[in-house]
Amino acid sequence: MNILKLKTPYLIFLGSEENKLNAKTGAGLVEWRPELCKAQFNLTESGLDLGLPRMSIAQAKEAGIKSLIIGTASIGGGLQDEWMDALVEAAQAGIDIVAGLHNPLNGNAALKAASEKTSSSLIDVRTPPENLPVGTGIKRTGKRILMAGTDCVSGKKFTALSMERDMKKRGLNADFRASGQTGIMIAGSGIPIDAVVSDFIAGAAEQLSPDNADDHWDVIEGQGSIFHPGYAAVSMGLLIGSQPDAFVVCHHASRSHMDGWESYILPTIEQVIERTTDIGSLTNPNIKCVGISVNTSGMSEQQREDYCADVSKKLGLPCIDPHVHGTDKIIDTLVA
Repeated sequence: MNILKLKTPYLIFLGSEENKLNAKTGAGLVEWRPELCKAQFNLTESGLDLGLPRMSIAQAKEAGIKSLIIGTASIGGGLQDEWMDALVEAAQAGIDIVAGLHNPLNGNAALKAASEKTSSSLIDVRTPPENLPVGTGIKRTGKRILMAGTDCVSGKKFTALSMERDMKKRGLNADFRASGQTGIMIAGSGIPIDAVVSDFIAGAAEQLSPDNADDHWDVIEGQGSIFHPGYAAVSMGLLIGSQPDAFVVCHHASRSHMDGWESYILPTIEQVIERTTDIGSLTNPNIKCVGISVNTSGMSEQQREDYCADVSKKLGLPCIDPHVHGTDKIIDTLVA
């Protein structure tokens, strides 16, 4: 199967970072996959503490760590000179280096030379696997639920991860399927759908969510929005290839226009339900919406509860803020 897989456990590399907001990837890994995060590496004593043991590269190698994850972003999103000695040491120790930076690890001569001397790999999670197939449209075994947004940055990854966590708590057979770089690091595998050549997006989605047991749910991280003027093609390919049995609409309650595309009014939740059902029925005629996940940040508690109640009453579907309510109401509808 053509899918990127990361070796575990992880050493979270934080450089000299002291601000958690600049280490969202590392913090997200510790929050969602603590069992995979064995230690952290800081260049300074005053560096950010994610609650993990601090280890040197040598200690990490001795402890059996397989991958160093760059968990912080520098200004401009590239490699920092001060990181290089530690990264080269890790590569020379046979530890894989994993990053989602704008300039690829494989483009750095020092890292490339170090990795070629050992069994280590330089893994740029923004780079999709080679030889992805064209979509077939053939129905696969197992069940799938996809997050569909009214816009970008509308809570699709958080909702999917929350659903996976809540489904597993109930004893359901479910796995998060990552389609973006941070999600891939959290899941340990996945495909960066937005980096795939357009002819192969549906095929990549099929690879991301292959045949599975009849009672198994793939909880698929969505990308963009099928109404987005820039990213609709990615969203549609992911939808068609995923063949979802169900979908959740993810929406930012305080937003009226596309984020960064201010001349485009945000579609209504109803419009997203209608269009997602129409397009998705190409490969799964039984597709249906099972709930609405809303980011209500900035609202008071009463405003949030009134908003969710109004949407739920209007659409006849559960409407929740996963940060506050969890996702059990949507799961109830999913498994009913």
